[in-house]
Amino acid sequence: MADAYPWQEALWQQLAGRPRHAHAYLLHGPSGIGKRALGERLMARLLCQSPAGLDACGRCKACLLLAANTHPDAFVLEPEEVDKAIRVDQVRELVEFVVQTAQLGGRKVVLLEPAEAMNINASNALLKSLEEPSGDTVLLLISHQPSRLLPTIKSRCVQQACPLPSEAQSLAWLGSALPDATPEDLRELLVLAGGSPLSALRLEGQGVRSQRADVVEGVKKLLKQQVGASQLAEGWNAVPLPLLFDWFCDWTQLMLRYQLTRDETGLGLNDMRKVVQYLADKAPQHKVLAVQDWLLQQRQKVLNKANLNRVLLLEALLVQWASLPGPG
Repeated sequence: MADAYPWQEALWQQLAGRPRHAHAYLLHGPSGIGKRALGERLMARLLCQSPAGLDACGRCKACLLLAANTHPDAFVLEPEEVDKAIRVDQVRELVEFVVQTAQLGGRKVVLLEPAEAMNINASNALLKSLEEPSGDTVLLLISHQPSRLLPTIKSRCVQQACPLPSEAQSLAWLGSALPDATPEDLRELLVLAGGSPLSALRLEGQGVRSQRADVVEGVKKLLKQQVGASQLAEGWNAVPLPLLFDWFCDWTQLMLRYQLTRDETGLGLNDMRKVVQYLADKAPQHKVLAVQDWLLQQRQKVLNKANLNRVLLLEALLVQWASLPGPG
């Protein structure tokens, strides 16, 4: 059975306890809070032939087939490659599945994630199935960025915001997943993951803290003119671009906040606190705003998977960063 997370229990009681189910749900919320697991748990519950209370029994023929990924009435649709689009021909396969009769005589369930990965043609192809669902079919759409979905897709689904865990719940869950980590390590990981515990666990597996240490050391050397922008840009090959842009956007925001409030408690994680304060003191505010504006534009291109020259992009970022202290 899919993982169950404590912060989802109230929503699960409400979803699983419904006497009748909608033909389409849109489960949405930030990445890394367990939406996929919630969708898989609901799929299992909807297909189970003898549910045990609010959960699937895990023992009937339907549950065993689902666990083996061979259930004929379950359809999972996701990009064929990570971070790629869901194509229209993939959605056409889904549409064909929806119009067939359920082979086990119960429901058919579709799980689609992430829904925003559908291009415009794929989205339009799905609309017909959302308008006129065939038989007892339930579509479960999962989205990290519902604002990128067509309004017509959203309006045909029951939209369900998924709960974010509290900091205490996140730290408790993360602590049980990483028993050797110190409380300080766990807090740092959670901040780096924007408060999403599942993302924090994934980032830890990718070595995020050593990557962060390399980047922070590089930034300090750049500001002391001990290393050049192009040399640094080439040396950060292992660090994912979205992470780099998240960190630099965060640091510029912290600088602006400090320039406005002079509040030393709001300078972010320990590793960059002094650097952020130094730059906020030395850089004219209009310059920080200009760099932030540029960063946000480039970050959007990175998130939209634009075809960018990584080294040139990072060089441009670092040249601007190095010029922050000083006259504007």
